[in-house]
Amino acid sequence: MRVGVVVLGDVGRSPRMCYHALSLAENGYQVDLIGYAGSDLPEQVTNNSNISVRYVAKVENLPNLPKVVRYFLKAFLQSLYLLVALPLFSYLDCILVQTPPGVPTLPVLYFYSFFKGTRLLVDFHNYSHTILSMSCGPTHPLVKLTKMLERLFGQQAVASFCVTQAMKEDLLENWEIESTVLHDRPASKFRPITVSEKHELYLRLSKEYPELAGQEPGSTIFTCTQYRDIRLQDKRPGLIVSSTSWTEDEDFSILLSALHNYEMKAKERPLPDLICIITGKGEQKQFYLNKIHDMDFQHVKFITPWLTAEDYPLVLASADLGVSLHTSSSGLDLPMKVVDMFGCGLPVAAISFPAIGELVKDGENGEIFSNSDELSEIIQDWFHNFPSDTNPKHQRYRSELESFRNSDWTQNWNAKALPVFKKLKGIPSGGEFPVFLFFLALLCVFAAYLPTCA
Repeated sequence: MRVGVVVLGDVGRSPRMCYHALSLAENGYQVDLIGYAGSDLPEQVTNNSNISVRYVAKVENLPNLPKVVRYFLKAFLQSLYLLVALPLFSYLDCILVQTPPGVPTLPVLYFYSFFKGTRLLVDFHNYSHTILSMSCGPTHPLVKLTKMLERLFGQQAVASFCVTQAMKEDLLENWEIESTVLHDRPASKFRPITVSEKHELYLRLSKEYPELAGQEPGSTIFTCTQYRDIRLQDKRPGLIVSSTSWTEDEDFSILLSALHNYEMKAKERPLPDLICIITGKGEQKQFYLNKIHDMDFQHVKFITPWLTAEDYPLVLASADLGVSLHTSSSGLDLPMKVVDMFGCGLPVAAISFPAIGELVKDGENGEIFSNSDELSEIIQDWFHNFPSDTNPKHQRYRSELESFRNSDWTQNWNAKALPVFKKLKGIPSGGEFPVFLFFLALLCVFAAYLPTCA
């Protein structure tokens, strides 16, 4: 059975779809992973003989036209480029597509599937129209059109997945779509690490980021060697890590304000210096880097690396506290970054929104905040007298995360998603007649452009 896994985005920055591809491949399916080139793919994907990667051309350098015209032009070109990337002369048994973006992805793949006799499955990560409404406003005609198309073509899928129980209920109640909840789980590379692994990581990173280097040769700001043993420094800074897209749906100013408050309190209370590692790319990154420079922090240092797929989980596992600023445009999805942090045994402070309680249990495996003052209090409490007298919450939260880590992505996928794909084998895909119609339609389009006799 051959499955297309499609995301109209950077494939390397779409971990859930890469995990889908790997799980399908590990169960003997042939997989075409289709999306934009950009970030490096995990080695597990590139080295898997059952996975072929097809890249979709990006729409770039559009002319300066009115917003509505640009929207339709971009959608048309995206549709064309996506169709070109899909198998034309060979056959996919089914296609699993991520939404968002649902437009033009869902309409294009529906018609492709209809004419080719392929079965369409949708993985709802969020809603496209709620994301678009953040820039256009909820009453904009484009938002209403996007919502209508995503609902209409989402209803045509033979099966659907979603990321939370809250989204499952919303899909059923408002769109009449039955779906299977497939909670995100960390890949096996997201795990706790040893002090030796932390030492090797920061020795390597300190070559590019001298803030991480120790005072003695062969040491880091967090680790050192003593009688050939590697141990944590007695007087080391606290390490906070956050991954952000530097966009409007993740307000970085909340963390910045919280750390500014921490900076003021560090002059009065027994609080350590902090290293704050912020990963990710995005349009607002330089704006905030300029603000950080102007604020002239003395007790907090910021490092904004773009980490490799191999180093990212190691950095999470070496941190003392994770911070999530993801708010969700719909309030129904969950941040993958928190799942990864939990996989590494890292407690998280997460901003409040309706579905976050399905993942972060306030006071059990992490803490939830609503504003910068609350986040600052959490950070101050977490690092009070650190590292000589750590807060008992540190160990209690990490112990709670063990049960979460015991159910990894592979186990969860095999229990929830694999039965859906197995069931598809018994559903007719349309046979050869839809394939004939597909090529007949292509022939008609081609013939329409042929010159006619006078």
